[in-house]
Amino acid sequence: MARMTEEEADRLDELWTKTTPEIDTSKPGYFTQHMAHLIEVDNFSAAYLRARAEATNKTPMQIIGEMVREQISAAM
Repeated sequence: MARMTEEEADRLDELWTKTTPEIDTSKPGYFTQHMAHLIEVDNFSAAYLRARAEATNKTPMQIIGEMVREQISAAM
């Protein structure tokens, strides 16, 4: 892999420090697909979700999804 010259590194540094990235949410990508799904929970709930996720080898979102589906089916 070729190394950058000092001049190239300075230009790249200037580009990244002085340029605000533009995000196009109409295009699919990780952040456009997943950032809308972020939720905020209290510390107790977060600890429970982490512990259950480790014990069941599932993600916290999978656990929340299961809990929501259980509540919906119980209400019907």
